Amino acid sequence: MSGLVNALVIVAVAAVVIARQFRARAIDADRRWWLLPVILGVVALRDPGVLDGHHRAEAAVLLAVELLIGLATGAGWAWTTRVWTAQDGAVWTRSTKASVAVWGVGIALRAGVFAVGSALGVHQDSAALMLGLAGTLLVRGGMLAWRAQSLDDTSRLAPAYGDDRRPAWKERV
Repeated sequence: MSGLVNALVIVAVAAVVIARQFRARAIDADRRWWLLPVILGVVALRDPGVLDGHHRAEAAVLLAVELLIGLATGAGWAWTTRVWTAQDGAVWTRSTKASVAVWGVGIALRAGVFAVGSALGVHQDSAALMLGLAGTLLVRGGMLAWRAQSLDDTSRLAPAYGDDRRPAWKERV
């Protein structure tokens, strides 16, 4: 697949994911949350330009760093997402303001990796970015499915880091 098509796929997936993260959504922990990340990963790995042929070692290190950033971003995103159970038993999620910070740090780190690669003269294909995005979505989906399954009937709310919603306490009258 060409670099332009990869870039368009990355932008489209990121736009859909980012737009949907701030709306409350019911999730099903049993559904195939891993399917989209696996498809993105397969498409990225089929691209022969994942590693620069002239700088294999440097490109491999940059790809590993990209994957680590993607995994860390996915974990941070999952931990900053609010998860709760509705009265009917459905599990819902919605990202918090801290999720924006996680995305911002992830994007800044990826830009830094790209800058280091450019300074080293390593050709960086969009397949590496797509692989990092696949890792982000895979870790986030897995952690949210795990958090959703860990909710029981007594705990209606799984706390999220950076969530500004605090339970109100009752004043004595």
